[in-house]
Amino acid sequence: MKTSLIFRRAVQAILPATLLLAACSKSDTPAPTPAVDTGKIVFINAASHVAPTTLKFLIDNSEKASLAYGASSGSYQTIQTGARPLQVTAGGQPAFSQSLALDKDKNYTFVAAPAQSSSVVGGLLFPDDLTITDATKTRIRVINLGQSVTNPIRLSQITTTVSGPVVADVVANVGASVASPFVNVTAGTYGLSILDANGTTIAQVGDGSGAGTGTKNYEAGKSYTVLVSGTNGSLNNDQKLKAFVSQNN
Repeated sequence: MKTSLIFRRAVQAILPATLLLAACSKSDTPAPTPAVDTGKIVFINAASHVAPTTLKFLIDNSEKASLAYGASSGSYQTIQTGARPLQVTAGGQPAFSQSLALDKDKNYTFVAAPAQSSSVVGGLLFPDDLTITDATKTRIRVINLGQSVTNPIRLSQITTTVSGPVVADVVANVGASVASPFVNVTAGTYGLSILDANGTTIAQVGDGSGAGTGTKNYEAGKSYTVLVSGTNGSLNNDQKLKAFVSQNN
């Protein structure tokens, strides 16, 4: 009896301390941090009216890209969803700012380009559908930011034959300040052309650098954006109409 009583009293003495330790352990464990919703974005400098000025892109005062005219940041930047402050500077001076909002798990291209006034830089946001529907094909789209152009424009392959040139459209009917959908195309090496609504060649895509010469290899399973920027007929080499190519994946 005495042994049982002593044992019971010892348990009663230990139990409150055990409960206290358990309570402390629970309160000291930090709650897991909720996952932040994010989207992804790539930047392009198409501000032809201030070319060849370098543009810097900042979100939440953090620099995301520094780009020469015609260049793309290449890789997608992950940013938090909701309204995020975007600032763009040109040659170290503020160019413009706006609120940028991305949807969760979506991809976008943000293009800095001439606004309504040719002396002002503005921005356009385009959604990027990176779904590969046929891994044996290449995917191409066109963003039309050309100035003094007879729209809509088209991206075409022109083949010279004994009977004359044969034009095969790759992407057609691209209006002003519009991004076409991605189009599946047979993978290969092409020297593509930009034609206006009258069928006149107004720019050569070439190797995609904006130089308008050479050819480019468009790989299977990859997505490409052909950006048409500049002013048709401009005598300024930096600001004349050009076609640049960036890879989206």
